[in-house]
Amino acid sequence: MTDASIPPTPARPPSAAGAPGAPAGASPPGLVRGGDELPEELDITVARPYQVPDNTKRRIAAYCYVVVAVACAAGAAGSGNGGLLAAAVFLARAAAYHLATAWPLKLDETGALAASAAAAGFPVGHASAQLAWRGLRSRPVWRVLLYSADEPPSQRGLVELDAVDGQILGSYTEDNPEDWSAYGFSGGSADASSGGSSGTPAR
Repeated sequence: MTDASIPPTPARPPSAAGAPGAPAGASPPGLVRGGDELPEELDITVARPYQVPDNTKRRIAAYCYVVVAVACAAGAAGSGNGGLLAAAVFLARAAAYHLATAWPLKLDETGALAASAAAAGFPVGHASAQLAWRGLRSRPVWRVLLYSADEPPSQRGLVELDAVDGQILGSYTEDNPEDWSAYGFSGGSADASSGGSSGTPAR
């Protein structure tokens, strides 16, 4: 049996951290110790005002579609190309739809929380708002989940508001069925012998 020769291990290029004479703990070239930092807009510890994007930004896309549609229509008129004409019609319809759905967001998150608390019918503690859209024209609405201010919360509710004119579309309240005994709380709706609910359906 012949012994197979083992190829030598290729030498690794010297680095700043392992090079002879380099100080202990030295960083590789091009890296600065302690230089990794989150940008300010991604740092959750920095307090800053938060604003939900407005749906009127859809007009920007609509204007872009109009420009391209005009260019396609001009090209179709000069060359008689049916494909360019079809593209112009399609882009014009897309622009019209974007303009029709560019609702202004007149009711912000703070206003939605305040209006929902007034419509809930009980003192509100924790609350959370979610922006959603309704219908073919994608009209924005706020859906707000609320809990009563007692500990643990004995009631909860859901309120839906139109984000354009602030109209309350529907509300629903009930005794809180969540069991908080695992967290050291006693009483509340988990121990309630009876409960009730009330609501106004969304239109």
